[in-house]
Amino acid sequence: MSRTFFVTGTDTDAGKTTVAAGLLQAARRAGLSTAAVKPVASGCSGQPLRNSDALALLAECSLPLDYTQVNPYAFEPAIAPHIAASEAGVALSAAQLAEAVARVQALGADFTLVEGAGGWRVPLGDRELYSELPRRLGLPVVLVVGVKLGCINHALLTAEAIRRDGLRLAGWVANLVDPQTSRLEENLATLERLIDAPCLGRVPHLLEPTAGAVADHLDPAPLLG
Repeated sequence: MSRTFFVTGTDTDAGKTTVAAGLLQAARRAGLSTAAVKPVASGCSGQPLRNSDALALLAECSLPLDYTQVNPYAFEPAIAPHIAASEAGVALSAAQLAEAVARVQALGADFTLVEGAGGWRVPLGDRELYSELPRRLGLPVVLVVGVKLGCINHALLTAEAIRRDGLRLAGWVANLVDPQTSRLEENLATLERLIDAPCLGRVPHLLEPTAGAVADHLDPAPLLG
């Protein structure tokens, strides 16, 4: 059975790609075929433009995808996607992105991840938000919580917005972006008590957060069952 999930974060730099790559590797370890899409990426370099996050996802895809299937819209400046697209003269829409995701879904991987940009309420253009993409596709959501001071508020507001948009929060991951977070265990216990979805793991602050190292701290079973 093919499963597709949308990966979002509590904020920029919450660790969406780190966790997504780890989940893809964990799924591969479970014997599943994998695919991924990061429809829009800013902060790209080279000719043609390439994004390091999209390349990290591509490396964990067992299906023979090419780069443009994983990342169809690439922009050079490391700024908000809707601004980068506007400066490049490109009009983004959820309908366009949904078509790109559907093309990858049609390849039939057992486990597919679609990574968003920034947090849940990131604009795509003047009126449309990125959250319209998973709404169009009806995708369950994996929330990456960047654990630091203030993360409880960000996590609960994001979980509330996901459900208000009519989508299922399939699970969440605690990613320790600030290893010096005060009262860490108390904060994590609060998140586990108040987020009504399974915790898929706690990713410590890793010096080398490779997909394999991250996968060691994740349990994708609630997504795969």
